[in-house]
Amino acid sequence: MSTGNNVFLGIDAGTQSLKLLAYDAGQKEILHVCAAPLELISRDDGSREQIAEWWLDALRQCMSELPAEIKARVRGIGVSGQQHGFVPLNKAGEVIAPVKLWCDTSTIAECEEITQRFGGVERCIDAVGNPIMPGYTAPKVLWLKKHKPEAYAELAHILLPHDYLNFHLTGKIFTEYGDASGTGYLNILRREYDRDMLAAIDPDLDLLPLLPPLLEADATVPLGEQARQAFDLPAGVKVSTGGGDNMMAAFGTGSTKPGVLTLSLGTSGTVFAHSDKPAIDPHGDLAAFCSSSGGWLPLLCTMNCTVATELTRQSLGKSIAECEQLLEASTAGANGLINLPFYNGERIPNLPHARASLHGMTDTNMTPANLYRAAMEGATYTLRRGLDAFDRAGQQFTAIRLTGGGAKSPHWRQMIADVFNLPVEIPAQQEGAAFGAAMQALWACEGQADDLPALIGEHLAVDETMGCVPIAENVATYATLYQQFQDLLGKQYPEIQ
Repeated sequence: MSTGNNVFLGIDAGTQSLKLLAYDAGQKEILHVCAAPLELISRDDGSREQIAEWWLDALRQCMSELPAEIKARVRGIGVSGQQHGFVPLNKAGEVIAPVKLWCDTSTIAECEEITQRFGGVERCIDAVGNPIMPGYTAPKVLWLKKHKPEAYAELAHILLPHDYLNFHLTGKIFTEYGDASGTGYLNILRREYDRDMLAAIDPDLDLLPLLPPLLEADATVPLGEQARQAFDLPAGVKVSTGGGDNMMAAFGTGSTKPGVLTLSLGTSGTVFAHSDKPAIDPHGDLAAFCSSSGGWLPLLCTMNCTVATELTRQSLGKSIAECEQLLEASTAGANGLINLPFYNGERIPNLPHARASLHGMTDTNMTPANLYRAAMEGATYTLRRGLDAFDRAGQQFTAIRLTGGGAKSPHWRQMIADVFNLPVEIPAQQEGAAFGAAMQALWACEGQADDLPALIGEHLAVDETMGCVPIAENVATYATLYQQFQDLLGKQYPEIQ
């Protein structure tokens, strides 16, 4: 490897912020990390939107903070983006409507309409691998047609958030199989756009020409001259295909080979693992996604992970450190208090209309410590359902790799070890998606298509001081508590049984 230009940038455009990470592949060292906050437009109908230009403003801010000596050594760039968002462009490449995000639940009617036209939920799962869910891109396209017909008349390109950032960087429109498999209109078995599903979205317009071409996972595209000059980067920089944030987190946590379970504790919570073959869950809980490394990435996503803990923390008026102390003052089960943490509705289980609720309240257990623990336990139990789904798919694991902001909490790490009954490992590089995007850029630029696990093993380190193992007594307690949560969930929402 060259000792000159060996810096790889990872860009991660999430819901709350855009992050930029610079990784020196020669020294195996993260040189720089910065972030710019992003706003979120929320409406009572379930709409969750952002303006695409906000991402570009955030990227410009982060690039302006990157030291010139690091910029001069950049060799490759990888982009991670929040999945499922719909960025509509006209023929001039201009964004013609706000971007509906993964957490948008305003498209329930469109999901039902598409599913009915396609032949029902079971046919969706059998034919393309997934049911049509409110978070996916497919219903957002139909929503635009129905609610913003003037914009739809201009529609020339249907992009995902990471596709749009790649378009800004390269001037080219393209995508890859991992992020595309979260749209609802990619057949994950044949790894191609499904014409029947596209016709179910819009029977009157052939959507196929509006979709970006699919590139292989290890492909690269040259950085555009306009972006190169704007960001003061050297000539010859390559941009990898990138992927959705979960696909890039798989690179950043080592879930690029079977047996490694990754759990991401962010705004959303996700549980995912690499698979060498398609993993179709007949229950529909596991999203049957492709990976951004040439395989598949079955995944369960919840919409209320750190949402639950942060809303509770803010309502209590406590700092994060104070909430960690509250966990010390409470015990497993929060003295009978159970939180169903569906503040934004929920994706899995599929409850877009659900609202959060507290159960088992008494005159003695309504303490700040129990309230905070119950929020954390509720978020953890909804993710634990993902392990059940992986069990149904026949996948077994020896450890969990944690990433995301919630992984910084030692109490949450131990809770996950106990609830999942698996050792918890913490990658030393905690910016999982941004680091993973840099890893994909390194992989693509190095041309090591056949040896990705070895490359990841060379660069990914585990922080031995932050890991933890299950405590037998807690495991037994939480097995009972988890079943109580499942029983309550079934009684509250019998439609998910």
